[in-house]
Amino acid sequence: MSSEMKDITMPIYEGMMVYKNKPEKQFKSIQRATHAENGYHEGSVCMDLHTGTHIDMPLHVIDGGADSTHFDTDSVNGPCVVVDFSKETSRAVDANFLKKQSILEGDIVLIKTKNSYAEAFDFEFDFLEASGAVYLRDLQVKAVGIDALGIERNQPGQPTHKALLGNGIYIIEGLALKAVESGRYLFHCFPLKIMGVEGLPARAFLSPLPEEEK
Repeated sequence: MSSEMKDITMPIYEGMMVYKNKPEKQFKSIQRATHAENGYHEGSVCMDLHTGTHIDMPLHVIDGGADSTHFDTDSVNGPCVVVDFSKETSRAVDANFLKKQSILEGDIVLIKTKNSYAEAFDFEFDFLEASGAVYLRDLQVKAVGIDALGIERNQPGQPTHKALLGNGIYIIEGLALKAVESGRYLFHCFPLKIMGVEGLPARAFLSPLPEEEK
């Protein structure tokens, strides 16, 4: 990996932060063989598809929506803009905030919030409010990422998810943006190639945007 690449993936380990601290979402590492007993080391893991950094498929919130089978990685790779909401007093990223940012059609938009500094799950986490999702949808951005383990909070009917996923705009949740400054970058996102599911765990990186694209 190039020294200029910044890893913005949440590490996965037993006891890590999971959505709403739900026990069923906890990561488990299972040791099945050891050198002492078997002459080799081998293990398994048990994890939710929405563990740490991951991509939501339309099926996650839309009955009959597309699953991961024909997911195209091009949809979550390319020029991106990181916008910094972390110093705002509000917990809801809305259209008024996003209109003040330098977001272009076709951008991948990554939203840095106070979530980046949380050491435990915050039930009042910053989220993308429905008006913000509609604004980004109408701007025709390519994808939207956030440093929360969920992109919306307590919105009946999940309008944020549906405004984006219902219009071909994939959502990347659980990004590690604490050490990232606002600005323009290249976003690289590599999900596991799992067929027929509603979420894909992924690695995510940022690299400098080439001078000719700034």
